[in-house]
Amino acid sequence: MNEVTSKSFWLFLTLYLGSSFIFLFSSSYWFYTAQTSTQKSSDYYKLKHISDQVSTEVIKAHMMGHPFKLKSYGHTKIGLYGNNKQLIYGTNTQKIDFSKDFYMKDNILTVISQGTANHLGVSYVVVQSAECAYALKKIREKIFLVTTIIAMFIIVISVVLAKMFLKPIKNKIKEVEEFVKDTTHELNTPITALMMSTSRAKNKKSYDEKIIQNISISTKQLYEIYSSLSYLSFESKEEDENIMFDDVVQESIKYFNELLEKKNISLLFNKNSCQLRITPTKAKMLINNLLSNAIKYSHPNSSISIEISQDKFSIKDEGIGIKKEKLNTIFKRFSRANSYAGGFGVGLNIVDGIIKKYNYKIEITSQVDVGTDITIYFN
Repeated sequence: MNEVTSKSFWLFLTLYLGSSFIFLFSSSYWFYTAQTSTQKSSDYYKLKHISDQVSTEVIKAHMMGHPFKLKSYGHTKIGLYGNNKQLIYGTNTQKIDFSKDFYMKDNILTVISQGTANHLGVSYVVVQSAECAYALKKIREKIFLVTTIIAMFIIVISVVLAKMFLKPIKNKIKEVEEFVKDTTHELNTPITALMMSTSRAKNKKSYDEKIIQNISISTKQLYEIYSSLSYLSFESKEEDENIMFDDVVQESIKYFNELLEKKNISLLFNKNSCQLRITPTKAKMLINNLLSNAIKYSHPNSSISIEISQDKFSIKDEGIGIKKEKLNTIFKRFSRANSYAGGFGVGLNIVDGIIKKYNYKIEITSQVDVGTDITIYFN
């Protein structure tokens, strides 16, 4: 993972985890608040019910003239207080605040009832319990456990999603890095040739045919690289027009004549009239990329044949050929079938784009070390 994808990865994780955790913790807090309220309400009614039972027992004992005996109600503490707020029966855990009917202090839930109506001198029935605090503790532990598990699950999911979302970006960055590397290599060859030829010309103080040819070939190579990059980067504003496609092919052959001579490649051109409605720039790019590849991947002292008619255009070379498993990927941008003669994998991508735009059809047959035959059908 390079610096760019690493920063993107951590930025995605930060944003995703940040927003997810805010939502998770907010939901957990809301759930805990709701559970706390429910638990307190439930315990309140439980203690209120006990206080009502005690009040009934006090009133019943007073009315029947029976001695009063305070029953035990589980883990609760019950205290009966007189009008002067002094303890008459039972016991309580902590000091009582008689100004409230219901409160919780130091994990002790207290309910105060005045339902005895001063029977037996009892004015207040106070019921206290610590079970509510214990229940709330259990709720906190469960919520913490569930929140932790969900948080870990979110972290795992976020890492997986980050890698999934960044994979195309990572692949594209890798393609761009390889493209820049290949472009640098491709530019280095003609630039070096230009520098050497210029240096030789200066030293000799004369300009022989070989030096001029090297300069011309190198210049054309640089121009082809520039044309391909410009075509990919900037959309052409030209409009389609009727052109003689066979004349454009003839011009391209002349343009590459010096490179053909340098590799001693013979070219056979079977020319027939062909008129197409196409942008001139796209017609030139279509032919130049196919012819350039044919020359580039042909062996020295071999031959190339070109045939054109109103229905089709075909170019056949006796070059290194393309492996069968590579035929399905050669039109992908930055994809190269081999590293025989450099290049950075945009030529056939341009050809494929032009063919699709005009609804042409292309057929490629190739055999390793035998050659490649490419045919484009216009209709």
